[in-house]
Amino acid sequence: MQDTELRSLIEAVREGALPRRAFVQRLAAAGLAAPLAGMLLMHAGVAQAQAANPPYKPTKRGGGGALKTLSWQGATLLQPHFASGTKDQEASRIFYEPLASWDRDANLVPVLAAELPTRENGGLSADGRSVVWKLKKGVTWHDGKPFTADDCVFTWEFARDPATAAVTQGIYKDVTVTKVDSHTIRVTFPKPTPFWATAFCATEGMVLPRHHFASFSGAKSREAPANLAPVGTGPYVFVEFKPGDIVRGKLNANYHMPNRPYFDTIEVKGGGDAPSAARAVLQTGEYDFAWNLLVEDEILKRMEAGGKGQAIFLPSGDVEFVQLNPTDPNTEVDGERSSLKTQHFAFSDRAVREAMALLCDRKSIQDFIYGRGGAATANFLNNPARFRSPNNKVEFNIDKANQLLDAAGWKRGRGGVREKNGKPLRLLFQTSTNATRQKAQAIIKQACGKAGIELELKSISGSVFFSSDVGNPDTYGKFYADMQMYTTTMNQPDPERLMDQYLSREASSKANKWQGRNISRYRNPEYDSTYAQAELELDPIKRAALFIKLNDLPVQDFAIIPISSRTRVRGVGAKMAVTLTGWDLDFSGLPHWYREA
Repeated sequence: MQDTELRSLIEAVREGALPRRAFVQRLAAAGLAAPLAGMLLMHAGVAQAQAANPPYKPTKRGGGGALKTLSWQGATLLQPHFASGTKDQEASRIFYEPLASWDRDANLVPVLAAELPTRENGGLSADGRSVVWKLKKGVTWHDGKPFTADDCVFTWEFARDPATAAVTQGIYKDVTVTKVDSHTIRVTFPKPTPFWATAFCATEGMVLPRHHFASFSGAKSREAPANLAPVGTGPYVFVEFKPGDIVRGKLNANYHMPNRPYFDTIEVKGGGDAPSAARAVLQTGEYDFAWNLLVEDEILKRMEAGGKGQAIFLPSGDVEFVQLNPTDPNTEVDGERSSLKTQHFAFSDRAVREAMALLCDRKSIQDFIYGRGGAATANFLNNPARFRSPNNKVEFNIDKANQLLDAAGWKRGRGGVREKNGKPLRLLFQTSTNATRQKAQAIIKQACGKAGIELELKSISGSVFFSSDVGNPDTYGKFYADMQMYTTTMNQPDPERLMDQYLSREASSKANKWQGRNISRYRNPEYDSTYAQAELELDPIKRAALFIKLNDLPVQDFAIIPISSRTRVRGVGAKMAVTLTGWDLDFSGLPHWYREA
């Protein structure tokens, strides 16, 4: 589809001459993914139709009994602006809410907002520099205090303060939020901003109650009691939290959505592993829902055969990948390992990085482990389809890896392990504890052995690996290993937030309490400048080309090795009716969940 044709179609939708459904069909006929439609229209400031949830049958609030869910990577905190891992974001979402959320078809839908900002209602400025949000009236916090614009302004002040060290700082630090009236705010951007649905939206948009956090801003932010005992606006009120073990909530009798929630209580049980979580939903029916079933597909199929539940596969932009540490994880500088002031003895050599990419058998990992749960990929950015680079390919070639290492002067020494300048190619490869990931590690280790690279495999409990505990050396943010593997989630159908993970300014370090988004420590001035262009580019076609380049830079530098384009796999009880999306948190649809009679 040519640029001019695409632009004329968008204008036809804007003028009412072309229905949105017909626009989606035209894009599909041109081989473009459906989520692209909503995103293009949003960029163009065209009002979105309200997304249709699955029919909600309950006619009154409550009465549904207990909702029992499993999150085998147990939550360790309940403060969304400190939540670096999905497990903590999900647990926080039970209690806190954003102004708007993403549905399954990549449409933005209001939550605490009274309506979505559009050009038609004056919410979006023509120059892309401001957004006006009208807030829903009559919403109260769980302690009965009213939700107002003051809470949004405070959330912005809290998150943007460097002393707070919020993981969401990058979203809020460059915008200005002002109160227009008691239930209206204006978000102003310092430059034209093509993707404006960031601040106060989805995963990173959860609003905090000013009256509970105002005394704990900046350096005192970690001392707030509400970090572990939240007071939000969500469908459930906090009851109990045991970090790494359990989260409990009870029905919010004053919830702002009619007839919701259906369930009287919610329990999120942590611990165990993905196979046991799958078994408890799909095979025994003991639980209603299980998050993140990173389990071999053949095992899931056997469990589903009993009819107690089913595995749900949600298309998403999530990607399982390997990071190659460019810094030295074994040398401490100013109280910090993996310091940006150091260089890795092996991965500073491009030949070693390229060889490692050739030794990752992505096709076998897909065929024998992921199945329906993921497809082998050479790209970090995989969805929506218009952002997917055609410039990279999946290649597994042990012979080529050996040739690269020979040419780079890495000679085989004792036991067949290669070495150079007296340093053997012995590397620590870490990931979270999960049978699927350990099997993927083993596949990579076997191939590396044939090329003279010895891998030591390490697995860390997910509740530790994905935590933001500054005192723990085993968090993925510290990256005190040579290599590590995990899935990064894409929580919005636009790549701007996903791709900030390779900005130099976002490098994880002691200075930012290891909360920087750039955990891989990749630094490239060309990447930084290209990202800056993408942030400003209002033309969706040109912007897509810039993001393809941003994907290609770390991939073709072999700083990272994409493994699998992941679908989100969830276990759902046979009688459960759930609203899920691949573009936001699972619990973003929690108010609409119910159990069939």
